[in-house]
Amino acid sequence: MMATADHAHVIASPPLIAAAAMLLGAGLHYLWPVPLWPWPHAWAPTAACFAAALTLAVPAVRLIWRVRSTVLPHRATTALVISGPYRFTRNPMYLATGLLLAGVAFTMNSLAMLLVIVPWTVVIRHGVIAREERYLEGKFGEDYRAYCRRVRRWL
Repeated sequence: MMATADHAHVIASPPLIAAAAMLLGAGLHYLWPVPLWPWPHAWAPTAACFAAALTLAVPAVRLIWRVRSTVLPHRATTALVISGPYRFTRNPMYLATGLLLAGVAFTMNSLAMLLVIVPWTVVIRHGVIAREERYLEGKFGEDYRAYCRRVRRWL
C-alpha cells in the first residue's frame, strides 16, 4: 500500500492561481475595457488595498516561518498558527491576495479585473482552502476544530 503524502493536495499553487486570475483579468480588460470610474486612477483605494494586503501577509508569513512550518501547500505543515492575523482570519494570505487583486483592478481602473476576484475566490475556496482545512483537521484534530469555531474563514 502506498503512503499518502503529508500535505493538503491543493489543485494548484495559490500564487499560480492568482497569476492566472491577473492574466484573465488583463485579457478581459483588453476585450472589455470598462472602467470602474471616469477618472484614470483612484490612488486612495489602491493604496488601502496594497497596505492591507501587506499588513496581513507579512506577519502571517513571518509567524509560519518562526514556527519552522511552511507557506507552501505541497509541503507538510508542522504547526498550527493561531496568533497574529490568524486570530482574525484563518486565511490571511488568501485574504491578502484578494486585496492585491482588488488593488490591481483599482490601479488598472478595470471592472473586468475586479470581477475576476469572484472566480478566483471560488477556485481558492474549493480547490485550496477546503483541501487545506481537511488536511489540517486530520493533522491537528480537536485543536484545529476549536480554532475553526473561534475564527472565521475570511473575516
